[in-house]
Amino acid sequence: MKLTEETVDSRVLYRGKIITVRKDTARLEDGKTAGREVVEHPGGVCILPLESDGSVLTVRQFRYPFGRVVEELPAGKLDGPEDPRAAAERELSEEVGAKAGELIDLGELVMSPGFCTEVLHMYLARGLAYGEQHLDEDEFLTVERAPFSALVERVMAGEITDAKTVAVVLKTKEYLSREAGGTK
Repeated sequence: MKLTEETVDSRVLYRGKIITVRKDTARLEDGKTAGREVVEHPGGVCILPLESDGSVLTVRQFRYPFGRVVEELPAGKLDGPEDPRAAAERELSEEVGAKAGELIDLGELVMSPGFCTEVLHMYLARGLAYGEQHLDEDEFLTVERAPFSALVERVMAGEITDAKTVAVVLKTKEYLSREAGGTK
């Protein structure tokens, strides 16, 4: 098996500010066709700002699709073909007013591969220096500070449910463990 599908038809159903939705027809390995719905997304970044004292900055903001405030790490979408590292630096400055002395790439996360093209780039930021927040004009949030260990516990207890935050917190926990000489 080659495990491939070939696009034989593609039709854009919606083109918005953040996403494009299309309906495709794909030819399967056995020659049959199947419909595929695809949400095109430019991708994004998520950053864990870690203070020298072991505390982490998170943000709380109202998330319209869920109708509630969600606590998450600073994050944002890529602007077109923007370099993910540059986007991480921009989002860190915009959301919490920080600049990282060290920005560690923790890899990529494919958010929902069954229907969406979004790839999230994960970073750990250390050596933070602070300036002013530069929120987008339609962005309202509050910045929180908590010990990293408490954030890990809240993730494990299911109190923090934002997928990107869960992934970056756990990746950072493993990264720091390995950095300290822990298991691989």
